[in-house]
Amino acid sequence: MISDSQTAPPPPQLLLSLKMGFDTITNHIVLILIPVALDLFLWLGPHLRLQNLIKPVVSQLIASNGFQDPGASEMLEAGQEAWMVLAERFNLFSILRSYPVGIPSLLASKLSLNTPIGLPVIYELNSVILVALFSLILLIFGLVLGTYYFIVVAQAAIYDEVRWRQSLQNWPWASLQVILLALVWIGIFVAVSIPGGCLVSSLALVGMPVGQCALLLYAGFILSMFFPLLFSPHGIFVNHDNMFTSVRASFRLTRYTLPTTGLFFLIILLISQGLDLVWQIPPETSWLTLIGLVGHAFIVSGLLAASFVYYRDAGYWVDNLLQQAKLSTSQDLKSDDNAKT
Repeated sequence: MISDSQTAPPPPQLLLSLKMGFDTITNHIVLILIPVALDLFLWLGPHLRLQNLIKPVVSQLIASNGFQDPGASEMLEAGQEAWMVLAERFNLFSILRSYPVGIPSLLASKLSLNTPIGLPVIYELNSVILVALFSLILLIFGLVLGTYYFIVVAQAAIYDEVRWRQSLQNWPWASLQVILLALVWIGIFVAVSIPGGCLVSSLALVGMPVGQCALLLYAGFILSMFFPLLFSPHGIFVNHDNMFTSVRASFRLTRYTLPTTGLFFLIILLISQGLDLVWQIPPETSWLTLIGLVGHAFIVSGLLAASFVYYRDAGYWVDNLLQQAKLSTSQDLKSDDNAKT
């Protein structure tokens, strides 16, 4: 317990962190060119498509399941149509928007097919081996590019300047830590998904309501598993910690700031997803989409900078709180020893 003579450090302020984040990007507006460049490439650049691989598989699955129930047949046809649309519009280059570190993109999930200058150049991948190889290469490339984006945004947020030479020097080491972190995220996801997916599938056989409840519970469990890891990349860029130290710091920070941190990420989610609906209003064949790309790049860059500011301030708050608690405990022990003597 902290004594009256000691004052607890003020907790991190959400609105101040958001304000400082957007002020950072306003003062370093050149940083938004990185996510804008990725979206322009996904929009106007060539597409890697898997249509020749997906369509035969879907058609074969449909042909091998002969349902007598008209309702089941209608659902199957709707699913087939959705898969066909996905096969036509999916662009493998969207993997460049990697997680947990990556360059934000408005169009990676929109699956744009048309452009103001006509259809893009399309390359079909007809081999599963090629798809796996390209996916791995694009994922690593996206993580490396995203690492540099995170480095420069973190520098702007923490130091109010972008140290370009230092960012290039730190890039290889930080990229290695980010790749290791991505492997940890993938490992946790696979370890949780395999048994969880089997359980949800088994419960879904009981009935639709039971399956839906099981799916919601499973989604909540996934979120609870990854919530303590949401700040796991930040220690790499703010404190230059290695991957393991950054993960431990993320667990500690979310543990001591759970309500505030949860609200902070909720605000970020509402702002980013809410404005994404606005940025996606122009059709993909209109040059007005450029306005959406620039607006999206500014917002997500400001939110990322705000997360670095919040991480720094919350880290200071947790460290000071623990130091004061430790000092208070030692003083109490000394007082007990003096009272006994």
